[in-house]
Parts: sequence; C-alpha cells; structure tokens
Amino acid sequence: MKIEIWSDIVCPFCYIGKRKFENALASFDGKDRVEIEWRSFQLDPSMENIPGKSVHAYLAERKGCSLEEATQMNDMMSNMAKEVGLEYNFDIAVINNTLNAHRLLHFAKTKGKQSEMKERLFHAYYTEGKNVSDTESLSLLAAEIGLDESEVNAILQTDAFTNEVELDQYYAQQVGARGVPFFVFNNKYAVSGAQPTAVFKEVLEKVWEEESPSIQSTNTTGAACTPDGHCD
Repeated sequence: MKIEIWSDIVCPFCYIGKRKFENALASFDGKDRVEIEWRSFQLDPSMENIPGKSVHAYLAERKGCSLEEATQMNDMMSNMAKEVGLEYNFDIAVINNTLNAHRLLHFAKTKGKQSEMKERLFHAYYTEGKNVSDTESLSLLAAEIGLDESEVNAILQTDAFTNEVELDQYYAQQVGARGVPFFVFNNKYAVSGAQPTAVFKEVLEKVWEEESPSIQSTNTTGAACTPDGHCD
C-alpha cells in the first residue's frame, strides 16, 4: 500500500495530522507493507524571514485580524497539539520560506531517510524554534538523523531538488489538494485534513481489504485431487 502525504513544515495541522495518522498506522495489521512518501506543498512560497516578526503577527496579517485574535488562534492550536502529545512553542517559532526544507526532504528520500527528516523538521520548527530555511541549521538537523552534514550543506548551496518540489506542487493540483495535510491512498482514496485517528484507521483497513480480498467459501465440495495423490 502506498500513501502519499502533501504537507508543509509550517502548517500546524500537518504535524497534528501526521501524529494522528501514525497512531492509526501503529495499530494497523498491515503496517509493515505500507510505503509512505512525503510530498511538498508550500502554503506561502513568497514567505521571507523578517527579523523580529512573530508568528502571531504574521498570522494576523494573513487572516486580517488583530494580534490578540491571532495569538488566541495559535493558543488553541497549541492545545490541539497537546492532545496528540506534541508541544507547539509559537512564541519562539521562526518565520521563513520552506523551500530549502522541502528540497532537503527530497534529498533525504534518496537516502531512505525521508520520514525521519520530516519528523525532525516538524519538531525543530514547532518545539525548538529552529530556522528551517537556514542552510547551516538544516545541515545540522540532517546530520542528527544520519545524513552527511557536508553533503547536505553542499546540496543546499545549489538549486538541487527544486524541480521535485515544484512537481509535487503541480501533482497536488492534479489530485485536488487545495490545502494540507492531504493524504492519498494507492492513488485512489484521498483524506483531507488532520482527521481523527479512527478515520485514518478506517481508510487503511478499507484499502487493505481491497488489496487482499478474502475468499468466501460456498460450503460445497466436489471431486478434487490432493497433493498426496488421492483423487475423489
């Protein structure tokens, strides 16, 4: 079973949705036969780092609301994150463009480390207040999961994997992903948003059943031969 997940590092629902999906996967009998591919989706490709600007102020501008209202929204999001065991520290989050982080994820995929890199980036942004665009910071994070720091640093100095990020954005439009997180199961079923764990479990089991259809007995027998040579 292949599951493609479109998300952005700076999407708070994406980290929550990731954890809810993982909780469903943990209790799924066929989890060892599930292949996960993380797809890139930039919510704001034009985003730039503005020293001193808080995530609360950025959200207020995006939503056209007051700073107080934006802060309350982020507080509510933090409480939602706590329900699935995540810690969101919006007060120290660093606003920045996520293109480099997505390029790093594509590189990590070539090394079989994409899922580990995705988790590390989420935690770095939401919990630790790391800059997920800075080349040096990303190289250090990559080294923590076993990737070569100097190789990552060299790659991020170029435009490598930019085309892959752009293609993921294009594919997102083709499959109807207008927001993230967006999950596609076997290129057939789509789940949009950070759905409850039970919803993910239901879809996993449905797709699994289709992949491994059970054979129903008619409770009737006829003439047959067995491996030991008996025919009757």
